[in-house]
Amino acid sequence: MNKTINRYLDAAVLYPEMARRDAREAIKTAIDYQSRTVCVRPCDIDIALEQSQGTQTEVCVVLGFPHGCGLSEVKALEAKAYIEKGVHEIDMVVNYGFIRSHEWDLVENDILSVSEVTRPAGVILKVILETSELSLEQVARATEIAIKAQADFVKTSTGFASGGATREVVKTMVDTAKGRIKIKPSGGIRDYARAKMFVDLGADRLGIGYTSLAAICGGESAATASTNK
Repeated sequence: MNKTINRYLDAAVLYPEMARRDAREAIKTAIDYQSRTVCVRPCDIDIALEQSQGTQTEVCVVLGFPHGCGLSEVKALEAKAYIEKGVHEIDMVVNYGFIRSHEWDLVENDILSVSEVTRPAGVILKVILETSELSLEQVARATEIAIKAQADFVKTSTGFASGGATREVVKTMVDTAKGRIKIKPSGGIRDYARAKMFVDLGADRLGIGYTSLAAICGGESAATASTNK
C-alpha cells in the first residue's frame, strides 16, 4: 500500500432510519479517522459539508440508491442538484436490471447521463454494479461499459443487497479494467486484513460502514506495531 488504510476508505453513513443526531455523530467518526470521504444520504449533504469543512475528509453522496431503477434523466437531475450543493464525489447505482437483461446501450446511457454532468464539474463518479446479482461475465462487460461511459470508478456493491465484495469479483474488475478505471470494493469489509487484501488486489478505494472504522484502522496500527517489533 502506498498510503495508510484510512485514506482508501469511503465511510458510509447510509442507514435510512438514522436520526439526524446519529448521522452527525457518524460523520464525526469518519472525520476523526480522516477517512478519504464520508459517503452520506442526500438529505445529509449539508451537515456533512459543514462538519467536514477544513478537514481531510471530503463528502460523497449516493445517487439512485439503493436499487438504481430510476429514470436516467432523473439521475442526471440528481447529479446536478448534488453538485450545486458542493459534493466532491457521487456513487451512482446503475440499473443492474439492464445489465442482467444484456441491454448494454441502456446501461451505457444510464451511466453517461450522470458522467456528462460530473466530468465538466470535476466531480468523481463511481458506478455501483451490485455484483452479487450478476455473473462474472456481466461484471466484466459492465466494467467495459463504465469505461466507455467515462466513469471514474466501478464499485461492487451498495451494501443493501444479497452480498458484497468478493476476491473473485474484484479480480475480474481489476483484470478487465487494466488501469483504465479505478476499482472500489464495497460490502462486507469489516477488518484490516480484508481491507488490505482488496488493496493488494488493486483496489483504489474501499467502501465500508462507518462502524468498521475502528476495527480497520486499529488493525493497521496493530499490524504495523507487530512488524516493527
